[in-house]
Amino acid sequence: MQSGTGGGHHSGTAQQTTANQSQNPGGWTRSERLLPARTVSFPVNRKLKYISLAVLVVQNASLILSIRYVRTLPGDRFFATSAVVMAEVLKVLTCLLLILLQKRLNVKQTVLFLVDAVVYQYKDTLKLAIPSLIYTLQNNLQYVAISNLPAATFQVTYQLKILTTALFSVLMLRKSLSRVQWVSLLLLFTGVAIVQVQQEGKKETSVVDSSTQSYIVGLVAVVISCMSSGFAGVYFEKILKGSSASVWVRNVQLGIFGMSLGMLGLWWNDGAAVAERGFLHGYTSMVWCVILNQAFGGLLVAVVVKYADNILKGFATSFSIIVSTVLSIHLFGFHLDLLFTVGAGLVIAAVCMYSLPRTTGGSDSSSSSVSSPSPRTNGGVEMEAFLPKSVLVK
Repeated sequence: MQSGTGGGHHSGTAQQTTANQSQNPGGWTRSERLLPARTVSFPVNRKLKYISLAVLVVQNASLILSIRYVRTLPGDRFFATSAVVMAEVLKVLTCLLLILLQKRLNVKQTVLFLVDAVVYQYKDTLKLAIPSLIYTLQNNLQYVAISNLPAATFQVTYQLKILTTALFSVLMLRKSLSRVQWVSLLLLFTGVAIVQVQQEGKKETSVVDSSTQSYIVGLVAVVISCMSSGFAGVYFEKILKGSSASVWVRNVQLGIFGMSLGMLGLWWNDGAAVAERGFLHGYTSMVWCVILNQAFGGLLVAVVVKYADNILKGFATSFSIIVSTVLSIHLFGFHLDLLFTVGAGLVIAAVCMYSLPRTTGGSDSSSSSVSSPSPRTNGGVEMEAFLPKSVLVK
């Protein structure tokens, strides 16, 4: 929700993951409270890593492909603004249920806990207003982008959020990047640029299926989404560093603002149409699958992501690009040519290079800070590179 992407925008290093699992439950990915307290053997931990990889790949690719599918079907479209609000509602309800389970179904204790976390600690809650505004904007922009760009093109272009997250980390948090990471960012930008050249030349066959789609609109939407994704993730880290709230509480706080801001956006953009046709206009079983994927996919990633280090997340993003491209060829008749292959290859290589751990001992902190854990997934999947680390969400 940051695969989400956001899928999303920060992912912890392998060292951070090991440390987090031994700390007091209260950090960003404190889903440990929901899991049995036991020592995980090496084979089991390795198996969980592979499961995490599969979950990240499936969530990243399926969300983008399903959104593209429902937004290109003939007939009346559902309101994307209503889908964003509905996903926030389901996410908040799910997090409330998980908190209730943590409190052993004690309703009174749960209510008192939420009142203290959300109301009494209102300053902490208000800090999430700006990130929530950005995430709401980002979620709506993703619908606009995927509605106007092929799924494979969007998946490749959306990796620019790695670049924006890194740059905002350098500017706002004074973090440093290794030479390999700077080279990977250059390769990333080059690969995305090549893909855009390919799309500009082939847009009649691979983008413009009807008069309702615009390559320029989709490109602008995905670029703004990447910029907002990078800024929101770094801002999140800056203002909430050291907080002890769980990932579920954070999603409740974000969801409160997200639902309010989402409704405001719905009224502003589709108010008259929604009043005439209804909030659930155009909702089909496939649309509900997309919304459920947005709402629960990101939360699922928040649970499994603690078993995935940066390298595994990099592979997940790369596999997601490959899966989206292959399925786009079969589902949407996407035209794959040499330029797209070269551009996508550079992006995949850049993602893997950026995810490599630093070899020097003194630079681990700066490397991990650029991609530290974050509680929100959008689309993302994650809040770093989709991912929300994304998100995923992302």
